[in-house]
Amino acid sequence: MKAADLMTAPPVTVDVGASAFDVARRMAQEAVGCVLVTLDGRLCGILTDRDLTLRGLAHGFGPGQPVADLMTTPVTTVDVGADLDTAYRTFRSSGVRRLPVLDHGRPVGMLTVDDLLRDVVQRLFDLLVPVSRSALPETAA
Repeated sequence: MKAADLMTAPPVTVDVGASAFDVARRMAQEAVGCVLVTLDGRLCGILTDRDLTLRGLAHGFGPGQPVADLMTTPVTTVDVGADLDTAYRTFRSSGVRRLPVLDHGRPVGMLTVDDLLRDVVQRLFDLLVPVSRSALPETAA
Protein backbone atom coordinates (compact mmCIF):
# COMPACT_ATOMS: atom_id res chain seq x y z
CA MET A 1 0.00 0.00 0.00
CA LYS A 2 1.20 3.50 -0.81
CA ALA A 3 1.13 6.66 1.31
CA ALA A 4 -1.14 8.15 -1.34
CA ASP A 5 -3.77 5.49 -0.54
CA LEU A 6 -4.31 6.92 2.95
CA MET A 7 -3.62 10.62 2.43
CA THR A 8 -6.23 13.35 2.49
CA ALA A 9 -6.35 15.13 -0.84
CA PRO A 10 -6.17 17.83 -1.86
CA PRO A 11 -4.25 19.42 1.01
CA VAL A 12 -5.21 22.83 2.32
CA THR A 13 -2.65 25.32 1.05
CA VAL A 14 -2.01 29.03 1.48
CA ASP A 15 0.32 31.37 -0.32
CA VAL A 16 3.51 32.39 1.45
CA GLY A 17 2.27 35.99 1.38
CA ALA A 18 -0.86 35.24 3.44
CA SER A 19 -1.31 36.84 6.85
CA ALA A 20 -1.73 34.97 10.12
CA PHE A 21 -5.35 36.15 10.19
CA ASP A 22 -6.02 34.82 6.68
CA VAL A 23 -4.54 31.47 7.61
CA ALA A 24 -6.49 31.23 10.88
CA ARG A 25 -9.70 31.99 9.00
CA ARG A 26 -8.86 29.39 6.35
CA MET A 27 -8.13 26.78 9.01
CA ALA A 28 -11.53 27.48 10.59
CA GLN A 29 -13.33 27.30 7.23
CA GLU A 30 -11.65 24.02 6.28
CA ALA A 31 -11.81 22.58 9.84
CA VAL A 32 -8.09 21.74 9.82
CA GLY A 33 -5.28 22.38 12.24
CA CYS A 34 -2.56 22.68 9.64
CA VAL A 35 -1.95 24.27 6.24
CA LEU A 36 0.82 23.90 3.71
CA VAL A 37 2.51 27.13 2.70
CA THR A 38 3.35 27.35 -0.97
CA LEU A 39 5.07 29.65 -3.41
CA ASP A 40 4.13 29.15 -7.06
CA GLY A 41 2.58 25.80 -6.15
CA ARG A 42 5.72 24.43 -4.50
CA LEU A 43 5.91 23.62 -0.81
CA CYS A 44 7.97 26.06 1.22
CA GLY A 45 6.63 25.57 4.76
CA ILE A 46 3.98 24.18 7.05
CA LEU A 47 1.92 26.09 9.60
CA THR A 48 -0.14 24.60 12.42
CA ASP A 49 -2.65 26.10 14.79
CA ARG A 50 -0.01 25.55 17.48
CA ASP A 51 2.49 27.62 15.45
CA LEU A 52 -0.04 30.46 15.26
CA THR A 53 -0.36 30.40 19.03
CA LEU A 54 3.20 29.74 20.19
CA ARG A 55 5.16 31.54 17.50
CA GLY A 56 2.58 34.23 16.82
CA LEU A 57 0.40 35.29 19.72
CA ALA A 58 2.88 34.27 22.45
CA HIS A 59 5.50 36.56 20.90
CA GLY A 60 3.16 39.49 20.38
CA PHE A 61 2.70 39.12 16.63
CA GLY A 62 -0.53 40.54 15.30
CA PRO A 63 -3.02 39.21 12.79
CA GLY A 64 -1.19 40.87 9.91
CA GLN A 65 2.02 38.90 10.52
CA PRO A 66 3.11 37.07 7.36
CA VAL A 67 2.99 33.28 7.57
CA ALA A 68 6.58 33.20 6.34
CA ASP A 69 7.55 34.45 9.84
CA LEU A 70 5.60 31.70 11.61
CA MET A 71 5.86 28.59 9.43
CA THR A 72 8.12 25.61 9.99
CA THR A 73 10.78 25.04 7.39
CA PRO A 74 12.27 22.80 6.14
CA VAL A 75 9.29 20.46 6.04
CA THR A 76 9.52 16.72 6.55
CA THR A 77 7.66 15.14 3.62
CA VAL A 78 6.98 11.87 1.88
CA ASP A 79 6.82 11.23 -1.85
CA VAL A 80 3.50 10.32 -3.43
CA GLY A 81 4.96 6.99 -4.58
CA ALA A 82 6.34 6.02 -1.17
CA ASP A 83 5.05 2.88 0.48
CA LEU A 84 3.51 2.91 3.96
CA ASP A 85 6.65 1.45 5.53
CA THR A 86 8.53 4.54 4.37
CA ALA A 87 5.83 6.78 5.85
CA TYR A 88 5.96 4.91 9.18
CA ARG A 89 9.76 5.23 9.30
CA THR A 90 9.54 8.93 8.46
CA PHE A 91 7.00 9.56 11.21
CA ARG A 92 9.09 7.58 13.69
CA SER A 93 12.40 9.26 12.87
CA SER A 94 11.07 12.83 12.64
CA GLY A 95 8.54 12.94 15.46
CA VAL A 96 6.06 14.93 13.36
CA ARG A 97 2.31 14.24 13.32
CA ARG A 98 1.68 15.32 9.73
CA LEU A 99 3.50 14.53 6.50
CA PRO A 100 2.81 16.49 3.35
CA VAL A 101 2.72 14.16 0.36
CA LEU A 102 4.58 15.60 -2.61
CA ASP A 103 4.62 14.90 -6.31
CA HIS A 104 7.72 16.51 -7.84
CA GLY A 105 7.86 19.11 -5.05
CA ARG A 106 4.19 20.00 -5.28
CA PRO A 107 1.83 19.09 -2.43
CA VAL A 108 -0.88 16.62 -3.44
CA GLY A 109 -2.05 15.43 -0.03
CA MET A 110 -1.51 15.19 3.70
CA LEU A 111 -0.82 12.01 5.66
CA THR A 112 -1.28 12.09 9.42
CA VAL A 113 -0.53 9.78 12.31
CA ASP A 114 -4.31 9.52 12.71
CA ASP A 115 -4.59 8.21 9.13
CA LEU A 116 -2.12 5.44 9.97
CA LEU A 117 -3.94 4.65 13.21
CA ARG A 118 -7.26 4.28 11.38
CA ASP A 119 -5.59 1.95 8.90
CA VAL A 120 -4.10 -0.20 11.68
CA VAL A 121 -7.45 -0.44 13.48
CA GLN A 122 -9.26 -1.37 10.26
CA ARG A 123 -6.68 -4.06 9.45
CA LEU A 124 -6.94 -5.48 12.95
CA PHE A 125 -10.74 -5.51 12.72
CA ASP A 126 -10.56 -7.23 9.32
CA LEU A 127 -8.28 -9.86 10.83
CA LEU A 128 -10.19 -10.46 14.05
CA VAL A 129 -13.77 -10.65 12.76
CA PRO A 130 -13.32 -13.93 10.83
CA VAL A 131 -11.24 -15.39 13.67
CA SER A 132 -13.84 -14.52 16.29
CA ARG A 133 -16.66 -15.93 14.14
CA SER A 134 -14.90 -19.26 13.84
CA ALA A 135 -14.08 -19.39 17.56
CA LEU A 136 -17.56 -18.58 18.87
CA PRO A 137 -20.16 -21.34 18.94
CA GLU A 138 -23.31 -20.86 16.90
CA THR A 139 -26.44 -20.37 19.00
CA ALA A 140 -29.75 -21.98 18.14
CA ALA A 141 -32.32 -19.58 16.80
